[in-house]
Amino acid sequence: MDIGKKLKELRLQNDLTLGDLASRSEVTKGFLSQVERNLTTPSIATLEDILEALGSNLSDFFREEQERQIVFSQQDFFVDEQDDYSIEWIIPNAQKNEMEPILLTLHPHCQSHQLSAYQGEEFGYVLKGSVTLVRGNKKFRLKAKETFYLDGTESHYLYNHGSSDAKILWITTPPMF
Repeated sequence: MDIGKKLKELRLQNDLTLGDLASRSEVTKGFLSQVERNLTTPSIATLEDILEALGSNLSDFFREEQERQIVFSQQDFFVDEQDDYSIEWIIPNAQKNEMEPILLTLHPHCQSHQLSAYQGEEFGYVLKGSVTLVRGNKKFRLKAKETFYLDGTESHYLYNHGSSDAKILWITTPPMF
């Protein structure tokens, strides 16, 4: 861990000059400058004083945040094959996120599982083929390059009325699959 760099970032986040922080933590401006440039290392007691002036503490300062994965490859995907369809989870462990995207491959004349009513929203983009969105007693036909957007207040499902596989990018918030 680069202590000097992290202290400087905290100081700048708090909109403090070296002089401001020096007077608040009872050290000299020159000493703080050397710490930020990693030319000297503060004692634990002095670091505690500096962190207190920055509204932090040793525990928070040294806690390493695990960097979240941003880019995913096909090796990260998980596929669940069913008789009528397959679901490809394209973001691992998406159920812990705000939204959950999947790739749904719906075989000809088959339907997806029915999503019961819930508090949330959905977006779908038909990548290939054609499907019918069945929501309550209403049916909406969609073909490739068309989208749907709906709230989850009524149960619904997708039906592939075509003669070839349909592929849909389907995103729910909160995660539902």
